[in-house]
Amino acid sequence: MDQSIVREILDKVRAEGRDALTAPEGKRICDAYGIPTPREALATTADEAVALAGEIGGPVVCKIVSPQILHKTEAGGVIVGVQGASAVREAFDKIVANAKAYNASANITGVLVQQLVGGGQEVIIGATTDPTFGKVVAFGLGGVLVEVLKDVTFRLAPLDLAEAVSMVDSIGAAEVLHGVRGDSGVDLGALASVIQRVSTLVTDFPEIREFDLNPVFASADGAIAADVRILVETGEVAEPVRPSREEILRVMNRLMNPRSVAVIGASDTEGKIGNSVMKNLVDGGYAGEIHPINPKADEIMGRKAHASVGDIPGEVDVAVFAIPAKFVPGALTECGEKGVPAAVLIPSGFAETGNQELQDEIVAIGKRYGIRMLGPNIYGYYYTPQNLCATFCTPYDVRGGVALTSQSGGIGMAILGFSRTTKMGVSAIVGLGNKSDVDEDDLLTFFEQDDNTQCVAMHLEDLKDGRAFVSAAQRMTKTKPVVVLKAGRTDLGARAAGSHTGALAGDDKVYDDILRQAGVVRAPGLNEMLEYARSLPLMPAPKGENVVIITGAGGSGVLLSDACVDNGLSLMDIPPDLDEAFRRFIPPFGAAGNPIDITGGEPPSTYEATIRLGLSDPRIHALILGYWHTIVTPPMVFAELTARVVEEFRAKGIDKPVVASLAGDTEVEKACEYLFDHKVIAYPYTTERPVAVLGAKYQWARAAGLL
Repeated sequence: MDQSIVREILDKVRAEGRDALTAPEGKRICDAYGIPTPREALATTADEAVALAGEIGGPVVCKIVSPQILHKTEAGGVIVGVQGASAVREAFDKIVANAKAYNASANITGVLVQQLVGGGQEVIIGATTDPTFGKVVAFGLGGVLVEVLKDVTFRLAPLDLAEAVSMVDSIGAAEVLHGVRGDSGVDLGALASVIQRVSTLVTDFPEIREFDLNPVFASADGAIAADVRILVETGEVAEPVRPSREEILRVMNRLMNPRSVAVIGASDTEGKIGNSVMKNLVDGGYAGEIHPINPKADEIMGRKAHASVGDIPGEVDVAVFAIPAKFVPGALTECGEKGVPAAVLIPSGFAETGNQELQDEIVAIGKRYGIRMLGPNIYGYYYTPQNLCATFCTPYDVRGGVALTSQSGGIGMAILGFSRTTKMGVSAIVGLGNKSDVDEDDLLTFFEQDDNTQCVAMHLEDLKDGRAFVSAAQRMTKTKPVVVLKAGRTDLGARAAGSHTGALAGDDKVYDDILRQAGVVRAPGLNEMLEYARSLPLMPAPKGENVVIITGAGGSGVLLSDACVDNGLSLMDIPPDLDEAFRRFIPPFGAAGNPIDITGGEPPSTYEATIRLGLSDPRIHALILGYWHTIVTPPMVFAELTARVVEEFRAKGIDKPVVASLAGDTEVEKACEYLFDHKVIAYPYTTERPVAVLGAKYQWARAAGLL
C-alpha cells in the first residue's frame, strides 16, 4: 500500500477546494491500495479515445470526467459496450455534448475509456463517515437495485480479514455468493480482501468522507470494481478527544463509591427535590458524610448546613445538584474551586428545552475544572453496594448483579418498578439524561471492573461517541453481558445525499450491525431489555449449540420450535441412540425426535426422567421445557421437580441453561416464580419469551467467544 500516492492526490484535491475526486484520481488511489479496478485511461479528444480503446481491446465503457459532474449516469455521461473506432468516436462526442447540456459551466477534463467488465454477482463495497460511529464500512448487493433491496451490512473500520469475511456472510443474499443451482459461487476471499483494504484506506486517511465501489463484479475468478466514487472533507478533520481508561476509572470510582456527598439545594421542606435527595441518602443507609448546602439553613435533617460547597471542611467526592438550572453554573464553579471531581445534575432546563447555551456553559466549566458531570435532566443514581440512593425518586435497596441505565426519567421509573415487582437485585440504576459529559462508555468502563456487577442493561436514544462505546462494550462483553435497548429505530438523521453508501447508512441498520459487532445483545423493547437483564445472570453459559425441547403438549412444541428459529437457536438432530433412550420414558403415542413430546397425561416421573436424560447427555447443551397444566402433574409439582433435578446436576458440576414455558391456569404463575427463585428461567402463557431469553444468552456467548 503506497500512502504517499494517496496523500499527494488528496492534498491536491483539497487544495483546489474540491470535495470529489475524478475517476482517474479514484483509479490511482485504488491502485495504491491494491483495490482491483479495470484498465482505463483518459482521452481529451475523440482520436485519443479511439487509440485508447484499441489498446485496451474489446468493448469499452466511456464515461465523462468532470469535477462538477458526480452523477455521471444522470448527465448522460456513460455509454457501455462501445466497440469499433466509429462507435468510440461517436460515443466521445455524445458524452461531451450531454455533459455540456447537463451543466454548461462544468469543467470537462475528458472522457474515461475503460475496459468493460461484467459477469458474476454485482455487489457494493463502500465506506461512509457516520456522525455517531465515524468510519463505517458497508457491503451488500450492488448495481441499480442497491438502494431498493438494501441487502447490506455495516462494520466499524478498520477491520481484520475475519471480520470482513463475516460481512460477506451476513447479508441476506450470502447463499447466492456461495453458489446455488450448480453455480460455483464467487471468490469470497477476494471480496473480503477488498473490504479490508477499503477499511484500511479510510482509516489511514480520515479526510475521505465517503468511498463507493459500485458495482463490484464478483466471480469465481476474483472481484473487480467497475466504478469508483470518492468524496473528501474540505475542512479540518479532527478526532474526538477521549480520556484514558485510567482517567475514567479515577473519577467513576469516586462517583460510585464516594466517601462524602454534598447536596446543593438541600431542603427541609416536603415535596422539594432537595428534600427527597437528602431523605434517600439518610434513610437509605449511606454511611459516608452527607453535607447539605443551603445558605438559608443552619441544619437539615440533623446535619450541619453550609452556605457553599467551599465551606465544607475536607474533601467532597460528589455534588448532587437540586437547584434551578439558572443557578447551576455558579454552584458548579464553586465545586471546581473546591476540587469536587463529580457532579450529579438533576435539574432540567438545559438542551432538552432548547437552552443549549446554558448547557454549553456548564460543559465549559466542567472542562475548566476537570469535573465529570452526570446529566443534566436526570433522576439521579443508585449504587446499592454503598447503600447510595442519590435521587429524588423512590429508594431501592435489593442488591444484586444487574446495573441499569437510561437516558429517560420515565424509563428509569419503569426500570425501578420492574426491579421491585420481580425482586431483581441491582447493583446500580443510573440516569444519563442529556449526557453533557458522562455517558454509556464511562459507565461500561466502571461496570467492567466492578465485582458487584454481572450484567448491564442500557436504554439509549443516541450515542455521543459510538466508537468509544464499541471499544468499552467489546472489552466488557468478553466477561459480562451488555443488553441495549436503542430507541429511535426509524430516523438516524440525514446522510450525504446521492451517495449509495451514505444513503444506505440512513436508517437503523448501522446501529444494529455495529452493536452486534460490539458484542452487545440488542433488545427489541423495554420489557425484553428488563427480562434479559433479569435472566441472563441466572443462566450458565452454554457449551455448545445443541438445543433440545421437551414438551407435554404438541402445540407448544411447534411454537417453541418456531421461536428457536426466530432467535437463532439450533435444534439438535437427535442421534439414534439418544432417540431410543428418550423413547424408553414416553408413551408409544408420544413423539421422540426434537421436540420430544411426552404428551399431557404423563405423571411427574416422565418429566423428571426426560429432564434427567437431557441434563446428563453431554451432547445436549440447553433444554427448553414446555409444560402443560394437568391434574396428573400440577404446576407446583412440575416446578419443584424441575428445580430439584437441575440443582442436583449443578451440584455434580453439570450446569446447562434450562428455560421453561408454562401453559395453564393461574397456578402456573406461582410455579414460574418458584422456578425463577431456583435459577430456572420460566414464563407463564408464552412460548416466545423463554426462548428469546435463551437466544439472548446464546448471542452473548457467541460474541464472548465461548462457543
